[in-house]
Amino acid sequence: MHWMNKLERKFGKYAVRNLIVYILGAYAVGYVIALVFPGIYSLLGMNPAAICQGQVWRLVTWVCTPPPLNLFTIFMFIFYYWIGQTLENVWGSFRYNVFIFMGLILMTLGPMLIYLISGLCLGFENAWNVSAETTYLNWTSFMAFAALFPDQEVRLMFILPIKMKWVAIAEGALLGYRVIMYIVVAVRQPAYAGPALSQAIMIILSVLNFLIYFLATRNYKRISPKEIRRKRKYRKQVRKFQVVGTRHRCAVCGRTEATNPELQFRFCSKCTGNIEYCEDHIYTHEHIT
Repeated sequence: MHWMNKLERKFGKYAVRNLIVYILGAYAVGYVIALVFPGIYSLLGMNPAAICQGQVWRLVTWVCTPPPLNLFTIFMFIFYYWIGQTLENVWGSFRYNVFIFMGLILMTLGPMLIYLISGLCLGFENAWNVSAETTYLNWTSFMAFAALFPDQEVRLMFILPIKMKWVAIAEGALLGYRVIMYIVVAVRQPAYAGPALSQAIMIILSVLNFLIYFLATRNYKRISPKEIRRKRKYRKQVRKFQVVGTRHRCAVCGRTEATNPELQFRFCSKCTGNIEYCEDHIYTHEHIT
């Protein structure tokens, strides 16, 4: 976390507050354009071939191409607003910005690299033209929320309460199944290998965004060999002077009723605190005040 703290101290003032509001606002603009100006909407999406031909605005405007419009769209807005606000409140605006913009960069570079690399290998006429989807970006936010609040309950179909960790596990299993199926399609039907493998890569990139952020921001000092040795040494020292099942222990010699059952133990009225001594040291110890 040290490097993240340094970045936040230096660039934290530039963080966009309430970033989820702007993301959902871009979705809303995309829905309006799709309904009113469908011709313009077709020019917004990620299209590596078109970008290489000069339509560079698509590198940014693809964020305005939201998931399909349906009856649950308003609930999607509410749900992702809740997730986004919670993540920003827990992490802070700067860290939430890093997480979201890292996902946007991966989702942008992924299709471009797939197009260029496949074009160099297969010829640009056969290059894989992949479109980035904001659905994967939403998925990474959901997984981050589930990792932070695994026991938070949501209402499945607005009725059945279910914990976020089970929803995340089911969603992760579904994405894993989709990746496997895309690979199977690519192997069995070479004609569709490009689109299938491209979609599998985009899913993997969304998972990568989640893993990179969480693995890079964990505190690994507690599992370092030095820290493990220190804890082991401390526990050994504690066990050395700890006798289980005893109620009395002399503060001078350390003897207890378990090691020396013949001794009597007394508290000293002149010492500060509940300090106990055996009969050999009750009158000869130095008073603690």
